[in-house]
Amino acid sequence: MTLISFRFITFFLAIALFGQPQLEFLNHNQPVLDAHNCYPYEGRYADRIDRALSLGFPIAIEQDIAWAAGRPVVSHTPKTTGSEPTLREHFFERVRPIVEKALVENDRSKWPLIILHFDFKSVEPKLLRAVWDVLGEYQAWITTAPQTRDPHQLAPLDPKPLLVLTEDADEQEAVFFQNIPAGARLRVFGSAHTAPIQGSREERIHLAATLAPDRLLTERPTNYRRWWNNSWYEVEEGGQNHAGDWTRADAERLRALVDHAHHLGFWIRFYTLDGFDAAENRGWEPGYNFGSHAAVTDRWKAALDAGVDLIATDQYEDLRACMRGK
Repeated sequence: MTLISFRFITFFLAIALFGQPQLEFLNHNQPVLDAHNCYPYEGRYADRIDRALSLGFPIAIEQDIAWAAGRPVVSHTPKTTGSEPTLREHFFERVRPIVEKALVENDRSKWPLIILHFDFKSVEPKLLRAVWDVLGEYQAWITTAPQTRDPHQLAPLDPKPLLVLTEDADEQEAVFFQNIPAGARLRVFGSAHTAPIQGSREERIHLAATLAPDRLLTERPTNYRRWWNNSWYEVEEGGQNHAGDWTRADAERLRALVDHAHHLGFWIRFYTLDGFDAAENRGWEPGYNFGSHAAVTDRWKAALDAGVDLIATDQYEDLRACMRGK
């Protein structure tokens, strides 16, 4: 065997084992705006998805999913009334013109255009199976990968205009991955487990922001679990409401978390980076508020500099302007 062929084989073995090249799949390993809670609240703020989609691609769209009247709906709470928009009508049929145009143009270098992020408000099997079935109706639009017999063998992603992500619940893994036979296509990809932290609430808050990244994320990617989802508590102790001035130490902490995730082969997301006063609030959660536009802009810029893959915010237009250097 020649040296060149040995290196060629070694490279592709590394791909199979650790999945490092998948990082380039998501926007060529550049940050993506993640439109947090991109759906109406009890009929209000119904323009969120249109606002997000108007900002250019790629973009991530978060849809919180619950069960109502025998179907999956988008809802901020598991206590549904039946008046909530369905996942099919609110997301899939809304993006149909975008996806169908992209399929005709077939510019795969730009795919995925939209990262659909599910935050399930409950994980009852009937809801998960119903979402799996909806994804099956639109599978021609969706980035998939073949199921493998060894979960640590990362199959290559087949690019399409949509990439679907979900979070870390084991119940989701059972329906979306473990019950899928070898050779069938995976339609959705879960997040890694963050290692559990023991102690009192105060001790857990402190350790979340101070433990070495390799103690928070101890597992490697699987064919299903391909990204790592983080609150801001892992960066600044106590999260957004307790953040002070942005410091060099904070920037180093953020970069260390990103670098560790990328070294293992995971994409990484942080949620939710907002900065607003009472007059600006459009249904946004106070627990995610840094308190001012200046404060959140410091964090947005740091997240961009550190290479965070998915930066979640409720202030879609402001983050996009920051990303464009405005």
